[in-house]
Amino acid sequence: MKVNILEAHDRLLHFKKDQEANVNQGAEDCLKKNFDSLFYQDRSPYVYIFGHARTADNGVDKVLYWQPRLEKPKAETNSYLFRAHSHTDILETIWIIPATEFWGQYKEGNVVEHEIVNWCIDQYLNNRKNLEFKDPEDLPEEKCKRILEELIQFKRMNRKLFKLETLEAS
Repeated sequence: MKVNILEAHDRLLHFKKDQEANVNQGAEDCLKKNFDSLFYQDRSPYVYIFGHARTADNGVDKVLYWQPRLEKPKAETNSYLFRAHSHTDILETIWIIPATEFWGQYKEGNVVEHEIVNWCIDQYLNNRKNLEFKDPEDLPEEKCKRILEELIQFKRMNRKLFKLETLEAS
């Protein structure tokens, strides 16, 4: 069977665009709709958006989870990390590290070659501390802990209020 190069190229472009749109949408939803993210943004000039894939309960499918963070997590394969300026659409890519079995596909000269992904893979393998290095503008660890404690306290108080409202309505 002969492959039509133009058709294959169109499919590749569609695939790349679709993948990029899914990642962008997940990161944007976490940034703008996630309660913890909004809470952090009210108290910090930035928020990290950490995306990591996990196997679903069925043992087959992969699910991409998005979490807001005040501090950089450890770099891991099959993950994304972005740093957002609070209450803006400005996202800085910290890393995009695919699952190890896909690394070869991103190499120069391959169909899905990607300069940023290759740089991230190289840093992960050879200079992981650089990926995980604390940004000079990051809040001190104590301040991050206080914000997290405040979030936990806020959630506990609201859980109690919700229980009281439910009991009163009965």
